[in-house]
Amino acid sequence: MIRRWLFGLLLSLCFLPAWGDDLAWQSLNAQQQQVLQSLAERWDQLPQERRQRLLKGLERWQSMSPETRERVRQRFQQWQQLEPGERERIRQRFQEFLALSPEQRQQIRERYQRYQALTPEQRQALRERWQRMTPQQRERALNRMKMLQRLTPQQRSRLLNRLRQ
Repeated sequence: MIRRWLFGLLLSLCFLPAWGDDLAWQSLNAQQQQVLQSLAERWDQLPQERRQRLLKGLERWQSMSPETRERVRQRFQQWQQLEPGERERIRQRFQEFLALSPEQRQQIRERYQRYQALTPEQRQALRERWQRMTPQQRERALNRMKMLQRLTPQQRSRLLNRLRQ
């Protein structure tokens, strides 16, 4: 009985992927291999964490609606068309965003939503106004915005009321 169990255990161990190689190309299912076909030749040379990230990304991709996939495809094409320096600048700004406190990130998201709520004409007018400003005027505007951020909602409300009078 023990010999049969031991033989079964040894036999099953022979068919397990090697330690640390659980993400070998052969261990992927047919659908995963089809989607990741462009990486087939170098898959097994990729670092383990990179393979894990790619598989997690593939799972997210497969869970997306067709509309979301199309939007992601378009954004990826836009990303690829950017100059390397511009991509690096975007990566750097994203890292700066991640370094902000949760409250600061939330404020940025809210401002972005307010901006998105503007009509295309209002957004264009805002961009043109910014472009017409001198560097000194832009700096003053940014300083005012920073000062407003430090105010409590009540203080901001009072200031806006005084400005409207």
